[in-house]
Amino acid sequence: MSSNVSCDSCAFYENHVANSAAVAAEAGLCRYNPPVSQPDANARGLWPVVTANDWCGHFASEHKTN
Repeated sequence: MSSNVSCDSCAFYENHVANSAAVAAEAGLCRYNPPVSQPDANARGLWPVVTANDWCGHFASEHKTN
């Protein structure tokens, strides 16, 4: 495994342009788990926002297909 196991090198990380100044410039979306549902029934689910240098135990350098 690569020595760089941060979100920006993970297969499940989606880099995106921040629409708000409140969101870090290096923020992205973690696509490992499904979106988190919101309390309001009419609200959309949200993907977890992470920074490029975050990390977790689900790191994968590439997608696996079966």
